[in-house]
Amino acid sequence: MQTVLETIAARSSTRGFTAQKLTQEELNTLILAGLQAPTAANRQEIHITVVDGAHPILAEIEAQKNLERGIQDPPHNFYYEAPVVLILSGDSSFVWSAVDAGIAVENISLAAEGLGLGSLIIGCIRDAMRGEKAAYFSGALQLPEGYEYEIAIAVGHKAVHKEPHTYSLPDHVTYL
Repeated sequence: MQTVLETIAARSSTRGFTAQKLTQEELNTLILAGLQAPTAANRQEIHITVVDGAHPILAEIEAQKNLERGIQDPPHNFYYEAPVVLILSGDSSFVWSAVDAGIAVENISLAAEGLGLGSLIIGCIRDAMRGEKAAYFSGALQLPEGYEYEIAIAVGHKAVHKEPHTYSLPDHVTYL
């Protein structure tokens, strides 16, 4: 098993998944990793909706995303045919829900890498999820009352492998 720092260094966005389903143990591990993330004021307000990659609601979200963005005939869907998509929502009245969801989704992403799975953090559906069909999508995804979409993550077995990003410390870090 990788150390935490090795897992962080190895993680990259996966844009191609096999059809192999996750085991219930793998899925439970990912959910627990998300729920164990710290939250502002320990509110623990993040809710995770697990969506099977074949669920028709994902096609509806994809169509609305494309409509909102003026995209015709995209080469793939927003979740790259992953076998599962986790939708993270948060209390719309709590100012820190977006930050808390971001922390939770990173935990899930790192847990996926640690399990040898691929993941893709998804923000591109925000306009669709928060647009004119927001209430419809919230209902279809069974988000808790007063909650709204914050971020999503697609997870599955990797069909493609990508090297992690490289970076330059002098370009990205300032010491005072």
